[in-house]
This record gives sequence, structure tokens and C-alpha cells, in this order.
Amino acid sequence: MKFRPLHDRVVIRRVRAEEKSSGGIIIPDTAQEKPMEGEVIAAGPGARNEQGQIVALEVKAGDRVLFGKWSGTEVKLDGEELLIMKESDVIGIIGATPAKKKN
Repeated sequence: MKFRPLHDRVVIRRVRAEEKSSGGIIIPDTAQEKPMEGEVIAAGPGARNEQGQIVALEVKAGDRVLFGKWSGTEVKLDGEELLIMKESDVIGIIGATPAKKKN
């Protein structure tokens, strides 16, 4: 992909939705809800704080993330449908190691 997001934006590829329900009923594409889970394909360098310093993003390429239902802008790059959104629209990282508590 020849696209590099700027500032605090990330490019996300949605994961494939289940085509069958838990009862085995096949759900057609038109009735499926778009998944709110995806994989980060690319991330920008970060946003600038009040002092003008770049603050790095928490997410990086390869992370599986959850995001809001109406988050981001859908684009088609190299024939693939992707989402571009700000890092603040990402709800969380799936499988991330929890932060350690300070004593």
C-alpha cells in the first residue's frame, strides 16, 4: 500500500464478519452488520502537544483494535476497502498486555 497517514490517524482493515449465526443460519451480506473490529495497517507519527512535541500513538501496525460503529472514513485503496480514523476513535487494543500498577 502506498499510503501514509498523517498526524494521529490510523488505517484499519475490518475483520471478516461471521457468515453464519450460532444456530447455523447463513446470513447474506446485505443483512450483516459491519464488524467493529479490525487490524491496524498503518499509523501516523503522532499528534503534537501544546509544546509542539510529537506524542507517539499507542497503536501500531498489526494491532487488533475495537472502534466505534460510526467511526472513521471508508476509503478504497488498491481495490481494498479500508477505514481511516483518528486514534481517539479507537476504543481499545485486543490482546494488549495490561499496564503495570505503580506502587
